[in-house]
Order: sequence, then structure tokens, then C-alpha cells
Amino acid sequence: MTTEAGGERRRASFADFVRFLETADPELIATRMPQGPDTAALTAHYPELARVEVREVNVDGAGGMPARLYREAGRATGSALVWAHGGGFVTGDLAMPEANWVGLTLASRGIPVLSVEYRKCLGGIHFPTPSDDLLDAWLWAVKNAGELQAEPTGIHLGGASAGGNLAAGVTKRLRDGAGPLPASLLLLYSVLHPRLPEPSADLRAKTEALTGEFLTADMAPEISLNFTGTEAALTDPYAFPAGGDVAGQPPVYVLNSDADSLRSSGEAYAAQLATASVPVRVEFEPGSRHGHLNEPFTAAGERSLDRMTAWLTAARA
Repeated sequence: MTTEAGGERRRASFADFVRFLETADPELIATRMPQGPDTAALTAHYPELARVEVREVNVDGAGGMPARLYREAGRATGSALVWAHGGGFVTGDLAMPEANWVGLTLASRGIPVLSVEYRKCLGGIHFPTPSDDLLDAWLWAVKNAGELQAEPTGIHLGGASAGGNLAAGVTKRLRDGAGPLPASLLLLYSVLHPRLPEPSADLRAKTEALTGEFLTADMAPEISLNFTGTEAALTDPYAFPAGGDVAGQPPVYVLNSDADSLRSSGEAYAAQLATASVPVRVEFEPGSRHGHLNEPFTAAGERSLDRMTAWLTAARA
């Protein structure tokens, strides 16, 4: 995304992007930010997805947050997943493949999914609002576990990118008394630190070779501050879960993208968890970029869904 300034083209800042989302006509936003394949296109490519029942629900909370329940009637492994999509805390929705493809695919494999919307950090909204929304959705899922064809103890919590941040923060809130803990936590290419840890030499080389990326590592502080709203809140251990004590959590699966600046955050958080004696498994998806679950029909996205399936089914074995 570029803008004209003083007759010269310049790279847009994250603040420019936020301003665009807050002020532009919704049709223009949709044109600039296409959703990707819809359910019909996904089902045409992956016929097994046609077996999945999709139902719109509202979870308890501020006005009832929208969510989608994915399940295949009569087929369940005993595990279910509450899932939050990404989008830099300012964009994304239930129709994006990172939400819809994930829900359809896991449900077709016997793992019901509650895919959750949350309020974006636009127009004066900041943390803890999105975290509160995901917490409300989690408590709804536990209360209505039968809707997910699982026992409350068989429900997992996870998210991608900004959604992974929210899932990790909510897990710490649950650990500290907000409700029952999930069976496990899944973090896909998530941001857990307000400022990204120093990358390894291998990661630096891979990210420096990338082209055409809009959201880059240097934008991380802007994204973080837009999320929290204040500098002081950047140290809140529920806003950025790498802060504070990380002990006492359920097993955690960290799956990073390969050439992705956020990989340094996922790897550093996994190391913290291991030091705190939290069971953790950390991997990266070879050949992938940030957001690869938003890219159906790709080998990297398909492999990551296979990895998530294996983690979730093994948990009930």
C-alpha cells in the first residue's frame, strides 16, 4: 500500500492503514482487501467439506458477538476448538479463509470448531475489548459444550497471528481465575511480544529476502500500540502474554511460519514456556509466509491443517 506525499510515492504506515479502515467506504475496503475463496470454492476443491454443517451463533457478551459453529453431525473425536482469526487487531472476519477454511477442514475431520469474531481496535477501541470478546466466547463454549460435541475438558483454544495473541492472553486470564483452562492452546504464527525479539540469522536472511509484504517487522510497535492504546498497557501480561509469569498453563502447540518476522516471537515464547515447565511443542512450516492459513490450495496451508489435526486428535488419544 503506497500513498502520494509531496509528489513522491511513500510506503504507507500502519497509521495510514488504520485511517483507511476507519474512514473509507466499505465497498472500497472490500475491493482493496479481497476475502479469498468462499465456501463454495473451497468445497469444490475439497469435496469432504460439503459434509460440514455451519451455523451462525451469537455468544454472550457485549451485545452478543457473532461466531460460526462448524461440525459434522454424528462424527466427533472428543476434541473441539475455539478459534480466533488474525488481522493485526484491525481487520479480518469470519469469512476469511483463516477462519472459514480452518473451521470447515477441522470439522470435516471430526473436530468441531467455534470460529469467533471480536471487536477490532478501530475508532477508539483498544485492549482489553477484543480479549474480553474472546473470553466471553470461550465461556459460552464451555457452557454449551454439547453444541461442540465435546466435554468441557475436551475443548481447546487457539488463534492465528493477532488471534493467537488473544488466545494466549485469554489462557493466562483463565489460569488466573477467569474460568476453566482449555485442554491445550494452539498458537499459529502469533505475536506474543509488544516488540519482536531479535531474529536468528536464518530468520533475518529469510525475511530480508521477502518482497511485496505490507505488514513488516518495523510496523510491530505501531500495531502493538494501536492494540493497547497506551504505552503502559504494553506491559500488561494479558495484552502481550510473553510478559509476566507464564507457568501453570495447559500444553501449548506453537506453529510458526517460515519466512515471517513474527516467528521470533513464537520461538521466544515457546522457550519461555519450556523454562517454566509448561509442555510445549514448537515447529515452523517450511516454505511458508505469515498468514499461510489464509491461502487455501497451498501445500503449506494444507500441511499446517494436518499438523493442527494431529495435535488435536492426539490430545484425546
